[in-house]
Amino acid sequence: MRNFVLSLLSLALCPLLAAQQTLATANPASQSPNQTAAIQSGPPQPHTLLDGTPVKLRLSQTLSSADAKVGQEIPFEVVEEIKVDDVVVLPKGATAIGTVTECNPKKSMGRAGKLNLNITYARLADQEKVALRATQDNKGGGHVGAMTGAMVATAIVFFPAAPLFLFIHGKDITIPQGTQITAFVEGDMHLNMANFGVAPALAAPTVVSQASLVVDSVPPGADIEIDGAFVGNTPSTVPVANGSHEVTVKKKGFADWTRKLSVTGGSIHLSADLDPASVPTETPASPSAPAPAAAPPPTTPTPPTAAPAPAPAPTS
Repeated sequence: MRNFVLSLLSLALCPLLAAQQTLATANPASQSPNQTAAIQSGPPQPHTLLDGTPVKLRLSQTLSSADAKVGQEIPFEVVEEIKVDDVVVLPKGATAIGTVTECNPKKSMGRAGKLNLNITYARLADQEKVALRATQDNKGGGHVGAMTGAMVATAIVFFPAAPLFLFIHGKDITIPQGTQITAFVEGDMHLNMANFGVAPALAAPTVVSQASLVVDSVPPGADIEIDGAFVGNTPSTVPVANGSHEVTVKKKGFADWTRKLSVTGGSIHLSADLDPASVPTETPASPSAPAPAAAPPPTTPTPPTAAPAPAPAPTS
């Protein structure tokens, strides 16, 4: 009988609540301070997770007033990722936490259990906590109302005048695993995007003042070196930074041409007239100097001549 009365009461309150919501929308004076501030504050700051951003959550375990404890942390899972500046800051599957603030199991004489749950925070990709609440406009406070819409099928009746309590009579309150709810970000949260893998904007590179150096030579086709580094062949126009430099023009068969200059910008023209390289010559011998004597030809020793044999004695 009591359940029937409560059901009738909830049906009677629905049209009144709808009418109040319509009037509040039509009358700007009835809007909440947060809504008025959002209209007057202009565009949001960059890199900000805005107040009231919806966060879809899924209960990760079955919760019952029969065994829950006050202060117990209840895990939720983020169902849809949330981006800021096209960067995922709250990924799908991230952890969110609720906390049991009041819990009584069912009692005799048909007295139902009582369960009060706060949705407190979710864990961002950089491991920071973002505070959550149950209602979008932050009017009335509390973190509990977000559970109600998902639990209508379990015959839980929600009284707007008392948003901290969820009632069911005659048995324990049980919220099955996988129940989905929508919580909302509590207050604007400025984010350090570098913690989410976004490189900071690089400063504009410093512009180095340069001059144009025009170098030609006679004859052309010579190598140009600036401070010992080859930069091209004559005629050429090469950029050179401001400061002191040494320019050398080289060509095979000609003497090197070198100039030192101090560059302060603008255009500088150098023309190198290359001189032929000097060829060393041999010094002729003095005519008065006596010519060295020719060495005598080598002599071959004469072998000794054998003595003639004595004539034979005459015979008688």
